[in-house]
Amino acid sequence: MGRSVNKFYLTTPLYYVNSKPHIGHAYTEIAADTLARYHRLASNEDVKFLTGTDEHGQKVDKAAREAGMMPREFTDKISLTFRDLWKTLNISHDDFIRTTEARHVKAVQAVWRELEKRGEIYKAKYAGWYCTPDETFLTEGQLVRENGQVLCPDCNRPVEKIEEENYFLKLSKHHAWLAGEIRGGKNLRILPETRRNEVLGFLDNNELQDLCISRPKNRLSWGIPLPISDAHVTYVWFDALINYISAVGYGADEKILKKWWPVDVHLIGKDILRHHAVYWPILLKALDLPLPKMIFAHGWWVQGGEKMSKSRGNVTDPRDIIAAYGVDAFRYFLLREAPFGSDGTFSEEALILRYNTDLANDLGNLLHRTLTMCEKYFGGRVPDYKERSGASSVEKNALKLMVAGDEMIDAVDTAMGTLAFSEALGAIWDVISRANKFIEESAPWTLFKEKKSFDLELVILTLSEVLRDTAQAVWPFMPHTAEAMWTQLGLTFPIDRLEKTPAKAHTTFGVKIAKGAPLFPRIEIEKNPTEVPPNNGHTG
Repeated sequence: MGRSVNKFYLTTPLYYVNSKPHIGHAYTEIAADTLARYHRLASNEDVKFLTGTDEHGQKVDKAAREAGMMPREFTDKISLTFRDLWKTLNISHDDFIRTTEARHVKAVQAVWRELEKRGEIYKAKYAGWYCTPDETFLTEGQLVRENGQVLCPDCNRPVEKIEEENYFLKLSKHHAWLAGEIRGGKNLRILPETRRNEVLGFLDNNELQDLCISRPKNRLSWGIPLPISDAHVTYVWFDALINYISAVGYGADEKILKKWWPVDVHLIGKDILRHHAVYWPILLKALDLPLPKMIFAHGWWVQGGEKMSKSRGNVTDPRDIIAAYGVDAFRYFLLREAPFGSDGTFSEEALILRYNTDLANDLGNLLHRTLTMCEKYFGGRVPDYKERSGASSVEKNALKLMVAGDEMIDAVDTAMGTLAFSEALGAIWDVISRANKFIEESAPWTLFKEKKSFDLELVILTLSEVLRDTAQAVWPFMPHTAEAMWTQLGLTFPIDRLEKTPAKAHTTFGVKIAKGAPLFPRIEIEKNPTEVPPNNGHTG
């Protein structure tokens, strides 16, 4: 399982603080946390998981004024709501960066000086279209025209025509090599494949225009000042992208930068793909820095056929779902319900179905039944391991189940390599289903009546070992649940490395269990069961 690389650097986008976090933010953060936890568990790597908040720009300035607050006071308040939610969601980030922090401001200004030195920027008049809600400059070819209105292609809201003197990054000269890098996929991998094709389609069908990377102070003062101009502040997107290197020492500590850069995975939503897959690699090239190893753009959650968004007023507050169903059920649903990279449909009915079927019936019931039998037949102590002949059907089935547990570790490892969270969970649940079937086939209650103690010991021991493997494998996805399983199995913390041959200290042989309450008490549905969708696009 070990990897030769000794570091793993993972980032989320910086979340914009013009309003409080919603399910889309939670989805990205949960996915990133799962990936970070997996790498801590399954490898010898030193992991750095970076997240944070994007706090400059016109939208934030406007939201602060509407709230009757100064921008910094407003951003302090909203940034804290993200931190609080991440704590509730059990997010294990190693660093939380804010674009208002001194270390970030210093790095952004260092970038400006380096770009000027390298001749990668110039000053000129910009006359064109600007989407204030998305804080994005748009070319004529990107616009949507409907009913006499000129609209943004992303948010479908009116854009304005502006004219101002600004600084520009020379994107156009980097067009050919960027397309070649993405097409080759060796130094810059974009996943899923549909997003890679989307970026290549954009590059093949459009000439890159130089990117405006500043705003005049007389139009917007809430931003990072340019070290090369007293009349401008940094364009919000340019500011935000630099966080990925400002957090690892750019302009301050070359040794730290060398340790962590290049990033291993940038995790983003598909709506900000172009900023990360076009503008950001070109900026890095202009700074003579290595490209990101992977950019993964996941899909959206939709409700009633529409993307959840603040502007549409159809967002689901993660805190409401957590209060009703628990943190781990929420984490599990988001990562299991839809393939990561595709859009998913969110509904409480689908979540309850997953909860009752996968969590209560399958996982929770497997643990509770196993520990109950251990109490009843062996006084609450897992039988010690003994060599067996392998002749009985129970022994043969036990061996098959243990082999399936080892194969699960390989399957999870493969799936996590491409951030296929739903596939990884599917592999884990396949073993859970096999374990439940093993109970029915072995019928330990009959073995007890017939005094077949040798086979009965093997059943309980095998189930305990499989549950230990399951707790390890499920920990990145549902930390609280895995830790509760680990405790009930009588094992000591921390949860051990995910390996086919676990450390002797963390086998269950001869361990005294500590059975607790069921992990996931069933949710009784008041509706007629036929009203609950029987599948609802489940992938497992």
